[in-house]
Amino acid sequence: MTNKLILLGVFVLSMILMSFNYMKKKKVVFFGDSITAAGIRPGGYIKVMDSLIKQEGQENNYELAGAGVSGDKIYDLYLRIEEDVLKQSPDIVVIYVGVNDVWHKASSGTGTDYPKFGKFYEAVVKKLQNAGIKVIVCTPAVIGEKTDNSNQQDGDLNFYSNWLRSFTAKNEIPLVDLRNGFIQYNLKNNAQNKESGILTTDRVHLTPAGNLFVAESMWNVIKTLK
Repeated sequence: MTNKLILLGVFVLSMILMSFNYMKKKKVVFFGDSITAAGIRPGGYIKVMDSLIKQEGQENNYELAGAGVSGDKIYDLYLRIEEDVLKQSPDIVVIYVGVNDVWHKASSGTGTDYPKFGKFYEAVVKKLQNAGIKVIVCTPAVIGEKTDNSNQQDGDLNFYSNWLRSFTAKNEIPLVDLRNGFIQYNLKNNAQNKESGILTTDRVHLTPAGNLFVAESMWNVIKTLK
């Protein structure tokens, strides 16, 4: 009789634990620069994604958090990954960085050279994967929205984005190709060839339409992860 009670107790406890694990929300951390820092503010892409999740009845399944710092480049992410990301014990991390790595090369000479960009990016992804975290990578979108390839940093953005496309394909990592997405959106919606005001306020940071575009693009990939 005693053994049966013990077995019953173990069974009930197992069921409770299984139920708890089943109901546990997936924690998603967005890791990046000022675009992500703004993402947690009202109207930011993370807040917009929260609304999308609620619209789909998924609010009990996901918890979103931002880990963005203005001016950050890929090596800054590497330096603060332990404190700002790993301590949060996320299930998924979305890396959205690269604009400053390119932009600051021209504006202040403090960007990230192409070979170093790849090495630091691989190191960041490896740290996350070694902690059992699923990783999603985003290409840097734009530094200027002109559609005639006349934005100063178009060449470097394409160069770095191509590396990210190759890296994610080779390592079977989900990719949110914001670079391509922004280009295609502007080709359809920027007939006047404006440098900003479509998806960005200042060639880089997001308008309401930009926040919605980024939120939808990321969410469409996040919700496919099991």
